[in-house]
Amino acid sequence: MSKVIDLDSYIWLDFTANNKDLETIDLENTTQFSEYVFNKIAAVNAKMGVGGYMEHRVIYRRSEHFSAQEEPRCIHLGIDLWAEAGTPIYAPFDGVVQSFQNNDNFGDYGPTIILEHLQEFDFTPNEKLYTLYGHLSLASLDGIFEGKVIKKGEKIAEIGNFPINGDWPPHLHFQVMTDMMGMKGDFAGVCALSEKEKYKQICLDPNLILGLK
Repeated sequence: MSKVIDLDSYIWLDFTANNKDLETIDLENTTQFSEYVFNKIAAVNAKMGVGGYMEHRVIYRRSEHFSAQEEPRCIHLGIDLWAEAGTPIYAPFDGVVQSFQNNDNFGDYGPTIILEHLQEFDFTPNEKLYTLYGHLSLASLDGIFEGKVIKKGEKIAEIGNFPINGDWPPHLHFQVMTDMMGMKGDFAGVCALSEKEKYKQICLDPNLILGLK
């Protein structure tokens, strides 16, 4: 599988209503939220927490960013890789920088990079894919420009810390899209329940690339 991050050891984390632990912490308090996440990881001597693709999550109640519209957004469209700030991130394929942006709102992506890849893939008939990297460090945007050539395995960014990363516990939001729908610098990482099937056709399972067991 293609490398995006060093996956030495990890634990799957549940952010649905089935996880009753979430009722005991103040999700708007990022320090408390972060301590919860990394205590769960440390409890099993892992280095990372993972999960979330098409997960119906309750953690988005922490931010108006997900509830400002008529129907709240709650379905996660990528996979999260919860790891320490500064953890390096690598390009899974050759490509170019499609766009980048600092999505600077509470609960948003913070610094974000989107790559465009054009090649034959063994997991989809699409010859063009886009990969999105959210919650990065601000320094990850230094020296970047649209059209910049990126090589497979090249370090492209680092996981950011809160509050710069959209005010989340440190993690990478990794998402795979077949269509950018005309957008640059941003793309929905969470959708409303009624839009789940629509976005499932556009946002492929990132585990096709990550190969997590």
